[in-house]
Amino acid sequence: MINITLPDGSVRLYEKGTSSMQIAMSISEGLARNVLAAEVDGQVWDASRPIENDAKVKLLTWNDTQGKATFWHSSAHLMAEALEALYPGTKFGIGPAIETGFYYDVDFGDRDFSSDDFKQIEDKIMELAKTKEEFVRKPVSKADAVAYFTEKGDEYKLDLIKDLPDGSITFYTQGNFTDLCRGPHIPNTGFVKAVKLMNVAGAYWRGDETRKQLTRIYAVTFPKQSELTDYLHLIEEAKKRDHRKLGKELELFAFSEKVGMGLPLWLPKGAALRERLTNFLQKAQVKAGYEQVVTPHIGHKNLYVTSGHYEKYGKDSFQPIQTPQEGEEFFLKPMNCPHHCEIYKTKPRSYKDLPVRYAEFGTVYRYEQSGELHGLTRVRGFTQDDAHLFCRPDQVKDEFKKVIDLVLYVFGALGFEDYTAQISLRDPENKAKYIGSDENWALAEIAIIEAAAEKGLRTVVELGEAAFYGPKLDFMVKDALGRKWQLGTIQVDYNLPERFELEYTGSDNQKHRPVMIHRAPFGSLERFIAVLIEHCAGNFPLWLSPEQFTILPISEKYEDYAKKLSESLKDSDICGLIDFRDEKIGRKIRDAEVKKIPYMLIVGEKEATEGLVSVRKHGQGDLGSMTIEEFKQQIIKEITV
Repeated sequence: MINITLPDGSVRLYEKGTSSMQIAMSISEGLARNVLAAEVDGQVWDASRPIENDAKVKLLTWNDTQGKATFWHSSAHLMAEALEALYPGTKFGIGPAIETGFYYDVDFGDRDFSSDDFKQIEDKIMELAKTKEEFVRKPVSKADAVAYFTEKGDEYKLDLIKDLPDGSITFYTQGNFTDLCRGPHIPNTGFVKAVKLMNVAGAYWRGDETRKQLTRIYAVTFPKQSELTDYLHLIEEAKKRDHRKLGKELELFAFSEKVGMGLPLWLPKGAALRERLTNFLQKAQVKAGYEQVVTPHIGHKNLYVTSGHYEKYGKDSFQPIQTPQEGEEFFLKPMNCPHHCEIYKTKPRSYKDLPVRYAEFGTVYRYEQSGELHGLTRVRGFTQDDAHLFCRPDQVKDEFKKVIDLVLYVFGALGFEDYTAQISLRDPENKAKYIGSDENWALAEIAIIEAAAEKGLRTVVELGEAAFYGPKLDFMVKDALGRKWQLGTIQVDYNLPERFELEYTGSDNQKHRPVMIHRAPFGSLERFIAVLIEHCAGNFPLWLSPEQFTILPISEKYEDYAKKLSESLKDSDICGLIDFRDEKIGRKIRDAEVKKIPYMLIVGEKEATEGLVSVRKHGQGDLGSMTIEEFKQQIIKEITV
């Protein structure tokens, strides 16, 4: 008999060789119908695989990330079976699950392939799914694996096999299709109830431009047709909300090839939006005891050698700037933290001075590959809402918790209510990626874990996601469409103070090292604004909107009155414009709606005579007439953050 520990901590006794599916059946027949795979002692297994020893078991369904990944990886095999049936002689590269579905890299030989073929493949996939063929796992020797794919003439599988040690190779078979795969897979093909091929692209084998370009087919599957329908609706909604599209329509930002790829140009309305965000956070930071600093856009190479950024990120930086002085090199600033360390060192510090909190909206530069650039979410020059706190070891947890409060205040003001805090730790199997001692890493990781627990955050732990100098708390935020974004980060760092030899004098009159906390609630203004645009579909909160009103005179006779209203509103720091165009009022209203301007103030003879404005609200329609003072009070009440 073996002991099986379930996620709720309960322990059940089963016969040796019992499978996860049998465990599910013993709990509930309804649960068993939904089990896709199982996590056994931290590894994802087929639900049918026998468990031979005591183990911790978590049954995985569609509601689990790993359950979805297993479902989609199995669907990739199902698509490959369909392709082989429809196009004999097709060769296969790799077919992993991705965040939204899966893909398979295939070689069709001389056969042309396009999206016109999608429907035929989808029909074949569903035909095969209905057979409910089981996914059967079979360990094979390296020699047998080579022999099998040599006979098939599939050089891509043979290329993969040569890197695998004998004794670690498994095949999976469903129906008439066998693939090289370590698994796991869902119980049978019948779980797949809906499929959609999404896109086709080219991909070099193993990412090597010197090797053959394969056809990469992207697809997604679901256990219910209704879920596919909802997903496709979500895709269409996402296209409407695309920040690149709305950024152009709302005249927020632009890109220019002459300026350079990945270097955004902020237009007047976008600059106003940035300034409002910046002012909002600066005001909160002043209350929290931060001091504003400003550092240069470049730094001497030695600065980044000392910090470790040159060693870790030198290849991702722009090429060094050579000066007229021989051997002197500068870099465009990739990070603000080394500069802030040097500010800390400008004078002696006492334990009574700490914590010191420096904040800067600092623009940094990183040479992202051109193929990875994407609107504002992946750029080469971006502004971080950066701050660095220097504190005593006994202050770390308390300061960390205060930063969590600040991040949550920012999220609340901007309508981000669904988030998870990811505790990003170093990879214990690959410590060479990081700097600093095991002792310092342990202290930093414990501080983050305890602070997150004490603030009651919903957390997940990810190994290998730490910064090279310390662990992080990353905030994973879901937007209005349910998409996950990484926004906001807090990091504990014992290492840069060591490298920069930062000190303070303790109460014992001895020199001590401060601990450094890095934090950025927005992350970067560019990425944050991109996510914000898509989250609210360009309908910004009134306090953040670049144009809070537009005045629409019915004719030029009322333009003087419109100007008088505009000046009165601007005197109260309410920003907007007047539509002086010689257009009918209906057209002016429609255009203001398209531009997502929150309030439209229509003025004609009645309004000018009686000192009123006729108010319309974007998306809501007519609010009736009111005095300008009444309108001001309504606006001021709404924009109070």
